[in-house]
Amino acid sequence: MLKPQTSAALFVGLYFLVVTGQVALASEVEEDEITEITVSAQRVANTQPAGTYASVATTLRFDPLTELQSRGLAEGQSDVTVRGGVFENTGFKLGAATVMDPQTGHYVAELPVDPALLSAPAILQGIDGAVEGFNSAIATVAFAIRPVTTGGEITAGAGNANLNFQSIRIGHESDAGFGFAVTASRSAGDGTVTYGDHAFARYNVQLQWRGAAVQTDLLVAYQDKFFGWPGAYTGFASLPETDDTQTTLVFFNQRREGSRGWFEYGAYYRSLEDDYDFNRLDFETGEPGSFEHETKVSAVGFQGLQRTGKVAWRFGGQFSKDELVRSTDLTNGPFADRTYATVTLIPSVDVPLADGSVLTWRAGITSDYSNRDGSRILPLAGLSLSQERVSGSTTWELEYAATSQLPGYTALASNPDGLFGGNPLLGRETAKQLSASVTHVKARWQLRATLFARRDDNLVDWTYASDAPFSRQANPVDLDVAGFEAFLAHTWGDIDVAAGVAWLDKDSDYGAADVDASFYALNFARQRATLAFRYRFADQLELRVDTEYRRQEDNPLRAGDDNAFLASAGLEWSGRSPEGWRLALVADNLTDSEFQPFPGTPAYGRQYSLSATYAW
Repeated sequence: MLKPQTSAALFVGLYFLVVTGQVALASEVEEDEITEITVSAQRVANTQPAGTYASVATTLRFDPLTELQSRGLAEGQSDVTVRGGVFENTGFKLGAATVMDPQTGHYVAELPVDPALLSAPAILQGIDGAVEGFNSAIATVAFAIRPVTTGGEITAGAGNANLNFQSIRIGHESDAGFGFAVTASRSAGDGTVTYGDHAFARYNVQLQWRGAAVQTDLLVAYQDKFFGWPGAYTGFASLPETDDTQTTLVFFNQRREGSRGWFEYGAYYRSLEDDYDFNRLDFETGEPGSFEHETKVSAVGFQGLQRTGKVAWRFGGQFSKDELVRSTDLTNGPFADRTYATVTLIPSVDVPLADGSVLTWRAGITSDYSNRDGSRILPLAGLSLSQERVSGSTTWELEYAATSQLPGYTALASNPDGLFGGNPLLGRETAKQLSASVTHVKARWQLRATLFARRDDNLVDWTYASDAPFSRQANPVDLDVAGFEAFLAHTWGDIDVAAGVAWLDKDSDYGAADVDASFYALNFARQRATLAFRYRFADQLELRVDTEYRRQEDNPLRAGDDNAFLASAGLEWSGRSPEGWRLALVADNLTDSEFQPFPGTPAYGRQYSLSATYAW
């Protein structure tokens, strides 16, 4: 284990290295348009939910590369897992910086940004996840910031269970490259079960300047969310639980393109106030058991690519400082503030082969540091072979990536004997993954298949023991995970189809802990298949259907079947031009499945809504 001074010195050294590269890059900026994160194939059909306004979680509901586990409607509270990880293993990234929640990974998807301002999500794993992620050992969901365009739209909708929602977006870009966007959204409804109501509001202001090869953004976002759901976190359906959060985000980001690469840096401030009640019918006193918390995070991050001769230097890093400002219940931890630093450097070399193929070697390290825990220097290595043929482009990849992260305050500082039993001895988690994949791309279709094996050490899980039935305990677990995932997308004229399949297997070791069931680490789909379908017909109508079939790992706490078929559908009519009226009919959980994403927590029922949008 490295001493903190050693890791800090490495961090500073690598930081100066990448800053020097940025200066060289900035001096050679070309007059090119700025490059966005792009997704070569759309993985889901429905980008609008039936039950509220869209959030960053909406398009992840049926994504074949992620598994979204929701408490009630997906936009209320959702955990996002990738390749059999748990909710705290997946980070959310805006531009160059990962926006984290230090209290609990349950709130990492609380990104109070209108998805209309962002690109489609890129799911970064392995080496890409290591170089772009921060305190997220398995994967990072990354969003770029869209260029502002002149125009706007206003939407109003209603549905069953007394649902009503409205939103407005206005944007303007001047000829000089300055732009602004303002969005506001609200939603309220009674929910598809008793005590399943919600009341959401979100406000965004964006300022942007775009030059020939630079984009600069300042974003201020605020969201107030109240939602109720029986047994949301406890798994006891008899408890009418509520969660009330207020999230504020101030975010700055700049990206520059140059002749030898690119550089992007960003900074943000985020605060979250949380008032959770496991029984909304009880009167709160503000004493322990009230579950009221406030956290703050500030961070700076950078990403870049610099080419020197035959070597391409890919680098990234982030420094964050958090604080548990106040809490009625997170009072048993060894500290209430923490600083983190991560730097990754991975050079690559392209070797042209006689047949026109290109062999690429990558090797590097990621260094993780915290003032409250041990540091790590972890290796990264990869080999890929790219072939360009008349039949399309094919890339074969073999890579090894080791990453680490630290647990949040809920796991560290909760009362060890309470409803959510904490453990102040929890330490750094590590994930070591070996994967082999093939990607084939043609003009109208894309195929990607991956085999992987991963070792998770000291992963933080929340577990159940029959001799303490009213407590969930934070325990470390070692996991051996093996899996296969494949994704296929094809376009035929007016029809788009995207399909995904995944298989997972896990072996767990909880050491001496008393564990009879797992709420997260062993709550996974052994087999999962998704199908997204879009059909543009009758000139102005489009049908969108998302489906998922899963065979879940058996869990003694789950009521009902471990197998489930889920479906969402939307029918949209729009005029012949982008301006004018659009009408959309959307339905979620068409099959009215009672499958419990979390063991013991009731499923979200069938929801449908009709909305009208006017765009100009």
